[in-house]
Amino acid sequence: QDDCSEFRSQFEAGGRLSCTRENDPVRDASGKQHTNKCLMCAEKFKKEAQRGGQSGGTGQRNRLPTSERTKQ
Repeated sequence: QDDCSEFRSQFEAGGRLSCTRENDPVRDASGKQHTNKCLMCAEKFKKEAQRGGQSGGTGQRNRLPTSERTKQ
């Protein structure tokens, strides 16, 4: 199981996770090899952010047009 909980607090809303480049290969659930666990988690978080699963930012963006309409 991929447990990236130790890196979630370091994850930035913009989809970035700062990782070192040490060579400690790991494989994700799909079998893809990554240089180290942090880089594996960074890719996972980036995919989550693109889907809107982590940031909740899409909800904020969807509310803006509504507030703009009520101002008119």
